[in-house]
Amino acid sequence: MRIKTTLLLSICLCIMTGCKKDNILELPITYHKGFGPFEASTSGADLYFEIINNPWEKTYLKVSGIPQNWTDAKVGQIQSDMDQYVYQNYLLGDISKEWYEELQKTWDWEPDTLNLSKEPIKTRAAFAIGNDSVGNTMVVVDANNNYDFSDDEPFELVQYESELDRDARLNNEAIYVTFERLLNDKKIQVEVPILISSANMDQYYLNCNFAQYRTAKLENHLIYIYSRNIFPFRNVGISSSQSPIGEKIDFDKVAFDNEYLEIGTNVYKNLGVKRNKDVLLLEKMNFSKNQIRSIQIGFKAIDFSGSQFKQENTISLDILKGKYVLLDFWGTWCGPCIQEIPNLKTLYDHTDKSKFEIISIVVESPIKDLEQMMSKYEITWPQIISDDSNKIKEKYGIVRYPTTFLISPEGTIIAKDLRGKELENKIESLLKIKPAGNTL
Repeated sequence: MRIKTTLLLSICLCIMTGCKKDNILELPITYHKGFGPFEASTSGADLYFEIINNPWEKTYLKVSGIPQNWTDAKVGQIQSDMDQYVYQNYLLGDISKEWYEELQKTWDWEPDTLNLSKEPIKTRAAFAIGNDSVGNTMVVVDANNNYDFSDDEPFELVQYESELDRDARLNNEAIYVTFERLLNDKKIQVEVPILISSANMDQYYLNCNFAQYRTAKLENHLIYIYSRNIFPFRNVGISSSQSPIGEKIDFDKVAFDNEYLEIGTNVYKNLGVKRNKDVLLLEKMNFSKNQIRSIQIGFKAIDFSGSQFKQENTISLDILKGKYVLLDFWGTWCGPCIQEIPNLKTLYDHTDKSKFEIISIVVESPIKDLEQMMSKYEITWPQIISDDSNKIKEKYGIVRYPTTFLISPEGTIIAKDLRGKELENKIESLLKIKPAGNTL
């Protein structure tokens, strides 16, 4: 009876306080001015536009104070936290239930409602762009987020493209913009340095570089945290870099959500960021790297099993060991995928099939369209349709097309997203074959 009572008390304590595994680490996040070792994060600065049945129209910021001598003025917003923005506007009724659910499906997103604010917060800052009286293209940003441009200083838009320009401009041209966020269940204000680099009026956006990067510390190791949003909330990438100061981190070495990072002799799983606490969650793995399956370079590829289209045989990655394998995710609706087919055909026709195989994973494509493509381009390498039974697309976390993985005879991923001449050269060097077009 005493054992049952103790167990019951332990369960209740777990529910009330939360059970924390010994191998789960919570590392506080520190924010820094600058761009850090990642490429500049450029997103979120979109101009408003009018279309019929625009699902975002009710969410547009209402602003005043655009300079009266401007012509062709347009207003837009700089976004710091898309998840909070969508969630709060759904609660406000400014986006429909249907659109809210469609966004969840499209983004493969489940809102973290326990850590999102039900009270509206200022996740956005307005900006305006237009031509002054002498024809110069001007920009003004609502830096204090009071929905009024009259107390902000307009500046001429100069097109900057190189990272050198961006880094040199940081101290003199950064605009400190005020946003709100939720931290420890309280609404706080934060200032974020931003650079406006260029504009594309035809596509209705500004290149807005967030001059802020994040780090966490694990013992003596510094972990860099990457996120396309200003605040690192969802699908963050982490890297522990030993590169010299000023060098950029190779994105192939970045571990995104549920991927793995090697630090010293240990391997850690990136569990993402606890957004309301500003901590990075890492899980220390109790087994070695060669026992882990992942979609990262240097790790064993995730196995799958699927039926070859128009054939009776089942293909799995494990039965292809001993060969180099190019895993190619594509769709019949994808223009870049179709452009790559002739290159794949040339490579496949001039490669020893006992040493190299292409397996194409077809996603969200009607069978009739696939049949037509295979006939038109004389595709002879195996095709597998990713569906609800094999879930190959989901296992590999595919969100863009084409995506490719080059896998070694031992089953380890050695390269990603190789195409065209780069892919041909890689296979040629691995197999020591003659250039494509010659008879092997």
